[in-house]
Amino acid sequence: MSNLSLPSANFDPAVVDAIRRAVNPQRLAETALALIGEYSPTRSAGRAADRLAEILAADGFAVERPVADWPEAPAVVTRLESGNPGRTLQFDGHLDTVHLPFVPPRLEDGYLYGSGASDMKGGIAAFVEAMRALRETGALKSGSVLITAHDHHEGPWGDRRQVEALIRDGYVGDGVLLPEYLADPLPVAARGMAIFEIRIRREGEPVHEVLRPEGLPDVLAAGVLLACRLQELHAALGQKTHPITGQDSVFVGQFQCGEIFNQAAVLCTIKGTRRWVTPNAAQEVQAEFAGLLAQVAAETGTSIDFDFEVQGEAYAVDAADPLLAAFQSAHAAVTGAPLPLGRKPFVDDGNTFAALAGITPLTHGPAATGAHTLNEEVSLADLVRVAEVYALTAVGYCGGE
Repeated sequence: MSNLSLPSANFDPAVVDAIRRAVNPQRLAETALALIGEYSPTRSAGRAADRLAEILAADGFAVERPVADWPEAPAVVTRLESGNPGRTLQFDGHLDTVHLPFVPPRLEDGYLYGSGASDMKGGIAAFVEAMRALRETGALKSGSVLITAHDHHEGPWGDRRQVEALIRDGYVGDGVLLPEYLADPLPVAARGMAIFEIRIRREGEPVHEVLRPEGLPDVLAAGVLLACRLQELHAALGQKTHPITGQDSVFVGQFQCGEIFNQAAVLCTIKGTRRWVTPNAAQEVQAEFAGLLAQVAAETGTSIDFDFEVQGEAYAVDAADPLLAAFQSAHAAVTGAPLPLGRKPFVDDGNTFAALAGITPLTHGPAATGAHTLNEEVSLADLVRVAEVYALTAVGYCGGE
């Protein structure tokens, strides 16, 4: 998608220069290394949250620790107030990492390595540094900046309960920036997504293939039939399209049945994802999915139940949104050009903010690599760029008309 013609924030060159001078690469790196050094798999991010709270408090920021539905790792909240009316820009990030062996932090040749470096402790360190720069320069003349950081992001271990509780309890800005590992393009639309697990069962016990009674329901055959029906659904969903995000889809990634090659099993399991382009369509999508499963159960004499865990709703950003304009102007001030606009390939907490809080989310972070692997790495220079862009976006957005 091409760039939109957006109003400029008309940044004073002196303000841009002051922000860029105030962003301290060494301090940013020290913050990132400290956070990466705390092992924090999803549902166990308490030590990382405590460490972030300690860093912010040592910097002189007032820190709140709302429980947010997860006492094991209370969230971290802090604010920077200008003292004048204006919008509130939220910087939000997750402190939890996927369940992989811990890789300790290191800084080598200008790159940060370790668990969460890419996803997304490096990004959190960048927005902390952005807020430091705003305070030190006094560039935030209106409005405020709100930082929120939490656990329970990464699925399937987490269920996003903390970000949902923060929204419910009013820890919400007028717009939100999320530093996930997506530097280009700037996503202005995203699909909704659910993770499903289907369980096809029959009554009785597992039995040798040659001892099967006549008419015994075949869970494997039912599973194959259902997998084919899901493929047919995927083809039909090609008619549901969006100019940026593409089309609805169904994807099957796992199919499991039986304990041994010559056993008539009692359970067949199918796992995958369902994605959709229409905002606020999760209930409709789930109802359609349930209907398809009920039909296959009736045809095969099996019982079918399923989990349908919605990870986020679809959304699209209004082309005239002031956060979009402020971000693009900030990015141009730092790098010389705005970003091309496009789709968000994954689901993040921005989907939740759009659906539950009704605010505009923009996902933009470093051009990091290795997310969800043992080889996460991110350039310190790119984290500095993110910090500068976030700080200037706050200046333009919080003081805008």
